[in-house]
Amino acid sequence: MLGLVVHPRRHIDEALQALREWADKHKVAVGQVPIAGQSRRIAEPIDVASCDLVLALGGDGTTLAALHAAAPASRPVLGVACGSIGVLTSVSAAHVSWALDRVDAGEWVPRRLPGLHVASDARDIGVSINDLVVIRNGPGQVITAITVADELYGRTAGDGLVVATPVGSSAYNTAAGGPILAPGAEGMVITPLALHGGVVPPLVASPDSRLGIAVEPGYGGSRLELDGQERGATPAMLTVSFRRDY
Repeated sequence: MLGLVVHPRRHIDEALQALREWADKHKVAVGQVPIAGQSRRIAEPIDVASCDLVLALGGDGTTLAALHAAAPASRPVLGVACGSIGVLTSVSAAHVSWALDRVDAGEWVPRRLPGLHVASDARDIGVSINDLVVIRNGPGQVITAITVADELYGRTAGDGLVVATPVGSSAYNTAAGGPILAPGAEGMVITPLALHGGVVPPLVASPDSRLGIAVEPGYGGSRLELDGQERGATPAMLTVSFRRDY
């Protein structure tokens, strides 16, 4: 069984046609994995646990959604780039059939991705594959205090901060001026966003470190995002730990 997660607007016709032709030829059923907020329906909904492989047709955002959907059932995800090349996508739309042939022949190597486990006051908030972002939700600054293994690293006043995995270090973190962690590196990257004063350089923390982020939102408030998905107002205290396998 092949499960699909699709971009809500991007053109996916080429990849979808190739996938359906391959599935018909190999007599493999195809269904759509339900995703929150997904209104584009191209196949009958199926339980992700019944899938042998999940295909994400779109870009990195679509692949992130597929990875989160597949993780509880430990199902592999193949990211297909439809219109642009991404870090998390493995093949282009033109090579869907070729990729499925390789998977069918067992000529592929699964890659497990790390994540960031985020909690507040012993309450689980979730796991991010790319990054978590604390960002101001209106006028005013967000003030944070960052601790590493209970030792104060720095205080920031500005738009917020990003904490990224090695994979996510090439996304929002890089746009904010943070470093990219090379493949094989482990750890977490903490990068302040648009500091309004002072100097707090980006920090690479070890995978065994425990990060603490105390948040004091300005009068405009602040919000928390995990992999680009809003989680509402930011709690006053966050703890972040590295998970080698999500």
